[in-house]
Amino acid sequence: MPGLISPNPSPIFIPRANERPRQTTRKSHERFIDDPLLDNPDLGPFLLKMARDAVASRENPMKALDYAIRASKSLERCPVPGVELAMSLHAVAAIYTSLSRLEEAVPVLERSIEAVSGVGTGSESYRALMRFSGYMQLGDTYSMMGQLEQSISCYRSGLEVQIEALGESDPRVAGTYRYLAEAHMQAMQFDEAERFCKKTLEIHREHSAPASLEEAADRRLMALICEAKGDHEAALEYLVLASMVMIANGQDNEVANIDVSIGNIYLSLCRFDEAIFTYQKALTVFKSTRGENHPSVASIFVRLADLYYRTGKLRESKSYCENALQIYTTPLAGVTSEEIASGLTEISAIYEAVSEPEEALKLLKKAIKLLEDNPAHQGTIAGLEAQMGVMFYMVGRFAEARNSFESAIAKLRASGEWKSAFFGIVLNQMGLACVQLYKINEATGLFEEAREILEQECGPCHLDTLGVYSNLAATYDAMGRVEDAIEILEYILKVREEKLGTANPDVDDEKKRLTQLLREVGRSRNKKGKSLENLLGSNLRRKKVGTKRWSGFSFKT
Repeated sequence: MPGLISPNPSPIFIPRANERPRQTTRKSHERFIDDPLLDNPDLGPFLLKMARDAVASRENPMKALDYAIRASKSLERCPVPGVELAMSLHAVAAIYTSLSRLEEAVPVLERSIEAVSGVGTGSESYRALMRFSGYMQLGDTYSMMGQLEQSISCYRSGLEVQIEALGESDPRVAGTYRYLAEAHMQAMQFDEAERFCKKTLEIHREHSAPASLEEAADRRLMALICEAKGDHEAALEYLVLASMVMIANGQDNEVANIDVSIGNIYLSLCRFDEAIFTYQKALTVFKSTRGENHPSVASIFVRLADLYYRTGKLRESKSYCENALQIYTTPLAGVTSEEIASGLTEISAIYEAVSEPEEALKLLKKAIKLLEDNPAHQGTIAGLEAQMGVMFYMVGRFAEARNSFESAIAKLRASGEWKSAFFGIVLNQMGLACVQLYKINEATGLFEEAREILEQECGPCHLDTLGVYSNLAATYDAMGRVEDAIEILEYILKVREEKLGTANPDVDDEKKRLTQLLREVGRSRNKKGKSLENLLGSNLRRKKVGTKRWSGFSFKT
């Protein structure tokens, strides 16, 4: 959690590795309701202290949970509940989180926010702290559940509370701005991430000492955002400034980490010699400070493999991939499964690029296996499954491609990511797999849903949206809905001619498709074209009766 108004974090119990905590039941909660001892106004604070002591001892999480629940039930009975009730509920939620019972933590945190939102005990500033802490803890919980939109909404609510209490330029607000920037970055909302990161840097300029480590960290985040947006020159500038700060503070390992990021920018800009030099410099530092089998060493091997692939040196590329795999398959103690999965995913992309899809698929399956037990990684797993679906499709294994896309779509729906452009693209890809399996009705439904999402997220004139329109026209043609297919193609052709010119090969392709259909129905092209509102309105939603046939033109991937 970012810098709070108070430095006191919520207690979190981490159970021992071999301990299997007993599950509490609904009855164990209900037995507190009629307990007359809970009416004692001194019992709640005492039980809260007992819960904290039990958490600190790390011996029995269920005992800590029992104390915390009883404390919250006792404090609920106070005439005017306030900050102590919120603190007890934070403790309950933190213990639930440590036991991976995230769904149970959510209503508890929502109740903690309600407890300090009206009139109650405690000063207004301390009540604001409790509201802020509740929102941020709730955001973290949603993030661990993979529900990024709900998580960001909670962080924004926490930010509003903090700004109201401290003002927009307080140094503690900078931490929350950064937190939101990272959350938006994770959700691939790069413009919002950039906006919040800029606010963080503005506060640093006003309050922090020159060349502070905090400012350097935020410049590195800004570089990541710029790189994600394709502004590599700006990213390089931010990284160089951050590196200078780290050098001045003697942070050799951090300098090496920044060198890796600088090497990535050089690689994106095709400045290969500079990239190799920068990677090798970082590699020397990592080997000497962390050991030759550390994952950071493997990550540089992967980047060098990518570089040599891009320069056509496939033997060197494959050699670096094998060196990285040797490290990832025999990880050091303490290396996280997320770190290994990320490395395997990067290596699989190189194997896919060098036309070894079977090896790439094996690595992606291993990566999914490492991540599948954590609800927070469901969005990541969905992305990997979609990637597998594309590879299955490319090698002609269409049934497996459809199954991979279907699993990815289910996870994206469950995590609340069903309104993103990525979700629309996955729907389109699953539709293409269904076409290859002769499931034309299912494909049509997928293309229609993809169209709606991409219209909303990208606009009707975006290339991805036009590709879905084209696929939808092909399925309509296959179903005998020729007039609907013609109307879509007329719109596509009109947009492509306006954007690309009449001589573009894509325009020529669409023109041939449209001419073929018009010839079949015996009429000429309507060059005026229909408005998008008319095109996608009731006309396409009416049902037509016709025999299915296979379209005479191709689909857009």
